[in-house]
Amino acid sequence: MLQNTKGIVLRSVKYGETSLICTIFTGYFGVQSYLIQGIRSTKSKSNRSGLFQPATMLELVVYNKPQTNLQRIKEFQLAYVYNSLQEEIVKNSIALFSVELLLRLLPEHAPMSELFDFSIHYFQELDKMPVSDVANFPLYFIIHCSRFLGYDIKGNYSAETPHLNLHEGGFTHNAPALSPYVSDEDTKVFEQVLQANDIAALKEIDMNAAMRYRLLDWHMDFLHQHTQHLGNIKSLAVLQAILH
Repeated sequence: MLQNTKGIVLRSVKYGETSLICTIFTGYFGVQSYLIQGIRSTKSKSNRSGLFQPATMLELVVYNKPQTNLQRIKEFQLAYVYNSLQEEIVKNSIALFSVELLLRLLPEHAPMSELFDFSIHYFQELDKMPVSDVANFPLYFIIHCSRFLGYDIKGNYSAETPHLNLHEGGFTHNAPALSPYVSDEDTKVFEQVLQANDIAALKEIDMNAAMRYRLLDWHMDFLHQHTQHLGNIKSLAVLQAILH
């Protein structure tokens, strides 16, 4: 069966001398693995393997055979041309972190149209925004990915529930008995990110680098409580080294 679908490249691995195996988050089929034969051939008039870099958005015509782990692509072309995301180190580091989260968290062969549409919009906005306005994107992305996958933070920040409790999975009246502890200031800022439904509003949230790292680490710990698939996000260390 042939199907038209958009896709976000999550990973590409060299296969043999001329081919690639690519993991792509598609709008129609969810995460799928594709074999693209001969794309790295030196005899080819145009080497198009660069279109399969992580975070690239593609228009695809794909073959789909149920119960087959490795699918094939009939046609592909760019669905969106990045203007700055692949050249600016801060934006690119954020994109690679976001792609790695999707790669680790998404189950294979499970369509997730809402998360897919959100991710398409997110990467486009990351590309368009001035680099000075994107520092809060990673925390926003991990929060919304968690929501779409059913790992939501319970409750809301209020005078009655002012504490962020990892072991309870949300805001609580009593301070957590066990670490990690989140300060009142960090908790208030975390609530602002939780309530931000518009990406453009992120630049208005006042958060320094240290606070950003603490809250990212807290949310990573939160996800580790819910899934064993997350593992060690390698791009996080790079992100923290360059994001100020």
